[in-house]
Amino acid sequence: MIQITLPDGSVKPFEVNTTPMDVAKSISEGLARNVISARFNDTTVETTTPLTTDGSLILYTWNTDEGKTAFWHSSAHVLAQAIEELYPNAKLTIGPAIERGFYYDVDFGDTTISERDFKAIEDKMLEIARGKHNFTMRSASKAEALELYKDNPFKTELIENLEDGTITFCDHATFTDLCRGGHIPNTGIIKAAKVLSVAGAYWRGDENKPQLTRVYGITFPKQKELTEYLALLEEAKKRDHRKLGKELELFTFSQKVGAGLPLWLPKGTALRERLENFLKAAQKKAGYEMVMTPHIGQKELYVTSVIMRNMVKTAFSL
Repeated sequence: MIQITLPDGSVKPFEVNTTPMDVAKSISEGLARNVISARFNDTTVETTTPLTTDGSLILYTWNTDEGKTAFWHSSAHVLAQAIEELYPNAKLTIGPAIERGFYYDVDFGDTTISERDFKAIEDKMLEIARGKHNFTMRSASKAEALELYKDNPFKTELIENLEDGTITFCDHATFTDLCRGGHIPNTGIIKAAKVLSVAGAYWRGDENKPQLTRVYGITFPKQKELTEYLALLEEAKKRDHRKLGKELELFTFSQKVGAGLPLWLPKGTALRERLENFLKAAQKKAGYEMVMTPHIGQKELYVTSVIMRNMVKTAFSL
């Protein structure tokens, strides 16, 4: 028997090789229907991962950040499979979950992907999802991994930097991807999918390496949630400061000046001046006194500020 500690502090005995899903079922059928990911002893695991030692277990549903991460990470695999089936000559690279959704970086070769292609990719994703394919992790040797991706220089580069014995793959349906884990039980949980945009991205963020196409997407366990999300995006576009600034004649931009550097127009200058005066009055009322410093300084001051900033970043990362 192994002892499993739950988030409420309770400890329950289970048979060796019990899975997080088994634990969920022992708590309630409702939880078992909704659990999509888990964490065991500070390691993200699948709901089907056999537990062989004592440890602490946390079960995640869609309503948790960790559950959404697993959901969108798994969806990135589905997106990659859809792209592979629709574009057989494409070379896949990496595809993580992000704060809202996920992306996958792809080398499409001479093919250009645009908004007119989004619907076909979405339909293929949903077709795959309806198959309710299980996500299954497996280990592979470095030689096996290199052989699988012998025609993909991007995956090969990743594998060459991994130690033999630490390489794992995730399989679902007919698709396989190099992956460390953290997936939902099966593709059937994905009920709604949307390709949001495409953008250029250098391989591993290095401008000296090949430029790829980054395909952004998002998925949900209910169509209603996708509909609501898209409505929020439209509302956000209406309130975009760049759009409003232009429409209200507050500021404009010029490539000759530089991207992101606003040129304040008369109306915008008047608004900015009112805000500045309000802030000055509030600061004076609070007891602050104004000082003025130069807009430029010696190089040594800049170097010192960079060193101090890096020291602070290092301290917070420890």
